[in-house]
Amino acid sequence: MKTKGLFLPLCIVALGGCASFDGSARPDVDLPGSYRGTQLPEDDAARTAEVLVAARIPYREFFRDPQLVQLIGDALGHNHDLLVAIKSMESARLGLGQSKLAYLPAVQLGAEVSSARPSDNGSSPLPAGQESAEEYSASFGASWELDVWGKIRNSEKAALARYLSSVEAEKAVRTRLVADVAEGYYNLLALRHRQEVLTTSMELAERTLSMLQLQYEAGLVNSLGVERQQAVVAARRSSLFELQRLETVQENALSVLCGRLPEIIETPAALLSLDAGTGGMEEGVPALLLQNRPDVKRAEMELMRAHSEAGVAAARLYPSFTISAEWGVNALRESDWFSFPGSIFSFLQGAVLQPVFQRGELKTAAGQANIERDKEEIRFRQAVVESVREVSDALAGVKQLEDRERETSRQVRSLRSAADNALLLFQSGMADYLDVISAQEAVLDAELSLADLRRGRLAARTELYRALGGGWQ
Repeated sequence: MKTKGLFLPLCIVALGGCASFDGSARPDVDLPGSYRGTQLPEDDAARTAEVLVAARIPYREFFRDPQLVQLIGDALGHNHDLLVAIKSMESARLGLGQSKLAYLPAVQLGAEVSSARPSDNGSSPLPAGQESAEEYSASFGASWELDVWGKIRNSEKAALARYLSSVEAEKAVRTRLVADVAEGYYNLLALRHRQEVLTTSMELAERTLSMLQLQYEAGLVNSLGVERQQAVVAARRSSLFELQRLETVQENALSVLCGRLPEIIETPAALLSLDAGTGGMEEGVPALLLQNRPDVKRAEMELMRAHSEAGVAAARLYPSFTISAEWGVNALRESDWFSFPGSIFSFLQGAVLQPVFQRGELKTAAGQANIERDKEEIRFRQAVVESVREVSDALAGVKQLEDRERETSRQVRSLRSAADNALLLFQSGMADYLDVISAQEAVLDAELSLADLRRGRLAARTELYRALGGGWQ
């Protein structure tokens, strides 16, 4: 009899070797050997896998400005979006721990005391002289579902992928946050540099206005020149007020990124003093994005989760196998509760439950899980393609903005010389005041363009760092 009692559980255990609905792998993605506009030297092919790309440089080494590094550190410690991402990661970690416990049996401990007073006229009256019927029981029970089709195993894999996805999401928030803080800092430097340029230009315009007023009083020029130069000075002053407003807005935005109330942010460094070059910074090859980009890794983890959940949904279409056991003591009198072995009872059961008719719910759920898996694969491919595009865009920006800044610097030097000569010629009566105004306007526009280009180069360098997956280290 004992051998027969163990037959069903042993058969169920033997089914554990059956094929489960498992198996997921990163889909093949056709990636180019290098980014558009770049080409690795032929002799570097062997070190492609070990190339030190910008993504692996810690932000403290990538950004050399101490004030910017401090702002980034404050943001990484107090930014609210990042704190929410960290909490999501902690929640996913708890879910992962819970999934690991699914392999263990469910255990219950129970104790029960009951007292009943049936009707004297009922089917089960009490014996004469007995007022009530008591029953005392204590039990220990356990039930265990065997993972024959991989349902529990795939659930654990799904929980692991969900946790790893939350980890990569937290890294992605860090990467984006580092880039946003750097970009905001460079914007603030650019705004303050533009104010300096405008202030210098306004002072020069005011000196020109003074000269025009003297020449007007001497009858050398008409009132049109004076009025026009007054309008130029007023326009400069109005632009300064607007830049001050934008500076306050940018300071507030940076403060919020750092998780604090709006406040003044000091910027000891000057915009044009910052190095916007990419010396020593290598972009590597597109295949490294699969390792470095947190958002690409997250898309991959979401695909792995979808694969596992599809396995769980498929396994629910097949029989579930459970073993249940219970052991305890039971007695009708308190004095006999722990009378061994007479009060001992036990129970062992092996069960097979096969879904037969669920109104198509399980089959529909399995089909939907497969569709979700396909959608996540499409999202993964899209994330890879987008990441390659972002790096290519950033590389083009770094290269072309450097060329533009070089030419604009030459333009500024030429226009400054022309403006100085125009003012000297005007003072000697050999040039018209319109020539002076036009030359000063050209210098102002060129200097503002130069500031924008330097800010653009710094932003493009930062974007390249982010696009390659840097910033979370």
